[in-house]
Amino acid sequence: MTRKIIEENERIKRRYLIFLREAKRADHATVDKAAEAILRFEKSTGWKPFKRFHIDQATNFKRQLEADVNRNTGKPLSKATIDGKLRLVKTFVIWLAGQPGYKSRITYADAEYFNLNRKDARIAHSERDTPFPTMEQCRHAFTLMPNETEIEKRDRAIFAFLMLTGARDGAIASARLKHINLVEACFYQDARDVKTKFAKTFTTWFFPVDAAYLECLRDWITYLRQDRLFGHEDALFPKPEQGLIDGCFATVGLSRGNYGNASKIRQVIKHAFINAGLPPFAPHSFRKSLVKYGDQICTTRERFKAWSQNLGHDSVVTTISSYCPVSSERQAELIRGIR
Repeated sequence: MTRKIIEENERIKRRYLIFLREAKRADHATVDKAAEAILRFEKSTGWKPFKRFHIDQATNFKRQLEADVNRNTGKPLSKATIDGKLRLVKTFVIWLAGQPGYKSRITYADAEYFNLNRKDARIAHSERDTPFPTMEQCRHAFTLMPNETEIEKRDRAIFAFLMLTGARDGAIASARLKHINLVEACFYQDARDVKTKFAKTFTTWFFPVDAAYLECLRDWITYLRQDRLFGHEDALFPKPEQGLIDGCFATVGLSRGNYGNASKIRQVIKHAFINAGLPPFAPHSFRKSLVKYGDQICTTRERFKAWSQNLGHDSVVTTISSYCPVSSERQAELIRGIR
């Protein structure tokens, strides 16, 4: 269906997105998601003005989401994805109901029609076990990574850095040399430069993992500083520099800039595991691997608290509930063991 531009809709959407960004202090990613969800809703209505809203449009939107497929996988949208999009549009409709010119046409109760039924809502919010690599699998994949070209050395250093810090992929992609202190063995995640969750600034001290990871990171930073003459403001894991070779564009070296997003970091880790004949684990799964490892070697509550803070968590409860759940089978085993 060809998109129709409804000027009135565009104006009120712009006001709402400014409200999200400036009043609700949402980041750009959140604002973009809201804009995409609202645009999707508009399309489902046949580009009708928001002032002609009817509850049938909400139910029809839900049906269309249930029929849609994921562009990357070709599979139906998950209940969690559907729930997320419905919530974004519901929040917009609630805001719309309080705006001049819309109060008489939209009620706050109308927004409730964007809710999933109870069964689907439970499915959307249910916790699932996320697969993660063991420390042995990580070491195996790391050992098999190629280490000849500049890009290959950088990719190995990315893997090593992830094991040492458990940092989120966005933080790794945006890290600069000035954020790494090899003497103190730490990563200063300064939210002014590093893309941390909720823009939180904290220091991560390198985890006590295999010495090969620290050696790899040291070699990489030494190479950047001494051979490539990189400075404090340059990227820790720079993107490739493109140039002409025999009349064709190709990688001619490393630039000094960071990647704009974390997609390359995810790709590097995924390929490392596939190359080792293992499942394509994501960078975020390393955090669970490190929590499991910490649970084994931390002999006191204080040590595990420090381990938790190292991942950027204010509360140990977050670490345990998100990364160290106990399955029902393991629960039964532990209780029987205590008995």
